Order: sequence, then structure tokens, then C-alpha cells
Amino acid sequence: MTRSISKLAPHLFTLTTRVAPRQLPLSSSIRTTPRTFSTTVTMSSQNTPINADAVLDLVKARRSHYVLNKDLSTCSAERVQEIVKQAVLHIPSSFNSQSNRVVVLFGAEHEKLWDMTTEVLKTVVPPENFEPTAQKMALFKGAAGTVLFFEDQEVVEGMQAKFALYADKFPIWATQSDAMLQFTVWTALEAEGLGANLQHYNPIIDSKVAEAYKTPSNWRLNAQLVFGGRTSEAGPKDFMPIEQRFKVFGA
Repeated sequence: MTRSISKLAPHLFTLTTRVAPRQLPLSSSIRTTPRTFSTTVTMSSQNTPINADAVLDLVKARRSHYVLNKDLSTCSAERVQEIVKQAVLHIPSSFNSQSNRVVVLFGAEHEKLWDMTTEVLKTVVPPENFEPTAQKMALFKGAAGTVLFFEDQEVVEGMQAKFALYADKFPIWATQSDAMLQFTVWTALEAEGLGANLQHYNPIIDSKVAEAYKTPSNWRLNAQLVFGGRTSEAGPKDFMPIEQRFKVFGA
């Protein structure tokens, strides 16, 4: 079954960029055509079989990279867009409510976001303490792009009204779905050779973002995924003993 991009995209995905889009071949695991958006995922028998170990390897490889550049040679702007679109389409949501929304920023639009964030932070961080914040903002601005993750509150409230018994759960479930989307996009971009880090400057930048990128008032900002070319490998990561975090019964 296919759906027209023109019908799906305005509700789920917004792109802000100065890069002219062009059609690129997708991974062979996802079949599509230039004018339609397939919602069916198939695995090609000609490729190496995908198993749990391959998926877990991608999970392990996902790390926070803070010093990024504007090099998208391993994953073009068009490929980034396709990854985000496919993730938005296929990430699960409670009652298939599909409350996730995204805006992808490249180039000057990405830099504008972090300039706006810097100006907002100057109003809340004392000048004598601002230098570390300014350095962080420069790191984010120096990356190639940002994915903004939103929840459509109109969808959430509609589900609360329709299924009153679970009304208090729908905001939680929407946030869980958004978290799955963030993780999936982050992991996929890392798999393509990019680095990324997740930020949360909402709600103090919400009004600026809505004004700059013309997002509907019912889109609530949740997170900002900064991405770009890697300049170094991620540092070591410490783990709590798995015995403190995992239990099993009946096996």
C-alpha cells in the first residue's frame, strides 16, 4: 500500500534547508518510488540477513558526539531527510495515534536556531557565567544540522477525549513514542557515519522556534538532535552492573 507524500508529509515532516532536494537511491531494505511513499518494509534476500546481533551492534555504536562539523559526505542532506521520514512513518505510537512531528534544519536555518538559542540564554544566564554556555552554542552551531522533535498536542488531546479511561496515559505514551523516534533517528544517522547529540532547550526556545519555522501552535517541542560530521571518536562509557538492572523469571 502506498500513500502520496503530499498527503502525509505536511502532517508529519517539515524540512527547512537551502539545499535543493534530489532523489537518491534508498537502502534496498525499503522499497519506494520517486512519487510515492511506501509504508511496507521488506528485507532483500540478496543482502546479508539482518539479525538481532546486527541491530544490537547499531545500538551499541550510538554515542554522543559533541564536536561536529558540517561534513555530510558520508550521509547527504537528502539521505538524512529520507531516514527521518521513514522513522516518522514506522515508529509505533499508542492506538496508532501518530503524534510525532519533526522539523529538519540544514545550513543557515540550522545556524539560525542556535543563534536564537544563544540570545534567549543570554537573558537567563548571568554574563559572568556565560562563556561556557557560549562555547556550547558554538559547538552546536558548527554542526551540519538539527532535527527538532515535537508532539502534536491536538492528537494527544483528541485521544484523551476519545478514550477517557486512558486519558492520563496518552501524554506519557506520546512521549514514549517520541523517545523511540529520537533514538531511531540518532542510531540511523550514526550508522551512516555521522555523529549526533541530543539537547533539550525547550521550553525556553519554544516561541522563537514556532515563529521562525512556522510550526502550528499545537506542536510542542521536545528535543533537538544536533548532527554532523564526526571529528573524533566518543570517549569511554561506564556501565552499572547488569545484575542490578535486569531480572528474569520462568526461564
